[in-house]
Amino acid sequence: MEETMLGWARRVAETELSAVLPRRWAHSQGVATRASGLGPALAGDAELLSAAAVLHDVGYAPRLAETGFHPLDGARFLRDEHGTDERLVRLVANHSFALLEAEERGLREELATEFPLLDEPLLVDALVYCDMTTTPEGDRTTAQDRVAEIRSRYGDHSVVGRFIRRAAPEIFASVERVEAALTAQPR
Repeated sequence: MEETMLGWARRVAETELSAVLPRRWAHSQGVATRASGLGPALAGDAELLSAAAVLHDVGYAPRLAETGFHPLDGARFLRDEHGTDERLVRLVANHSFALLEAEERGLREELATEFPLLDEPLLVDALVYCDMTTTPEGDRTTAQDRVAEIRSRYGDHSVVGRFIRRAAPEIFASVERVEAALTAQPR
């Protein structure tokens, strides 16, 4: 029996994260659970979103951390070691406004050149929504509480703190767009 994209993605993420970063693995599973509830709004891309959701933080795995910037490291791993679907790789590379953090790290051009942002706004927003409404432990939260948690954990003057302050308005707007799309879905 052939493995689905989502089955493969779960297996890869679990292999890379569960033993070495169990909290990150819990978050990734929670993000994937959020994604599973967005299927009707995404037509044929529900499985792609769920696969991106479970893999979005795979670049945190210590063996994959080459640049120290997890979206770039994760996308390179998926492309180079697994020959993963280009849309999936680009979603992982650009999740949750990664270009803004890449800019803080001096990696914006590298990320944008290697992994251009998908021109699929609802799909990109959906991954932001799933990531930014899930706690580090994998539970549901609001985007406002998630941003506050990230700022508290990293500090406002860190690279991540500066990035999340800049990205917050965009994150909140993405979450609002996804919530509006979900509300518009027939019940």
